Amino acid sequence: MFETPWIAALAALFLWWSATGVLLWRVHSADRGGPDQHAWSVILSLPLLAAGALGVNATLHDPSPQGAWFAFLSALALWGWVELAFLSGVITGPNTAPCPAGLSARDRFWQAFRTVAWHEILLAAILCVLIAVSIGAANAFALWTFLLLFAARISAKLNLFLGVPRINTDFLPRPLAHLSSYFRQGPVSGFFPLSVTLLALAVGCFLERLWRAHAAADQGAIIGFTLLTMLSALALLEHWFMVWRVRDDKLWRWMIPAPATNKRKT
Repeated sequence: MFETPWIAALAALFLWWSATGVLLWRVHSADRGGPDQHAWSVILSLPLLAAGALGVNATLHDPSPQGAWFAFLSALALWGWVELAFLSGVITGPNTAPCPAGLSARDRFWQAFRTVAWHEILLAAILCVLIAVSIGAANAFALWTFLLLFAARISAKLNLFLGVPRINTDFLPRPLAHLSSYFRQGPVSGFFPLSVTLLALAVGCFLERLWRAHAAADQGAIIGFTLLTMLSALALLEHWFMVWRVRDDKLWRWMIPAPATNKRKT
């Protein structure tokens, strides 16, 4: 199973869908609970962060297909914990207020950055650590996975800030409700074609690496680059969801608890 490329491709697709759904389910379930539910979600999921760190360390010198798989999963574990901390409002930024009216473009960008500053700094710090430990390693797929997720997320956030026609704010949990005021719904900016072009190039580069791995019969590289190709293609698809008239929210809406209708009596 570990050496089958089509299983790797389907697994990447399933992990993208299921991990997103689990995160949304958890933060919206916490929205319905007490004021400490979001913090407890982050605390109780710390083993996920630890597993990701240990997994990365264990796979650095394992170029086998199993090593590529676990490096990919370890990077997803690191990413998933940070995203849960962000969506829970625990690691966001110093600014938790809606965007004031009448700001200049520069001030609006600065205020928007302050809403996510700690989150971005933490992701960048983890990325720097992964770069440092992956230098000279036989298996750098954890680094490539995290780097791809990081670049795609920065690109998506910039597009939401600069302007895209399709923005779904229904999934924003309560601690991040203020973020919607920093989004701009409208025609795409000049950054959108640049971002989708770069993501398409990433898909092409990973496909080229996959072809070379097949030529060299390197099973570990075949699995690793299959996972990266699929992940980059999904990141590209997520960008196109911002402009297509497609209800992508239906992929996960059924997993999100319905909002509570009855208030507790005091």
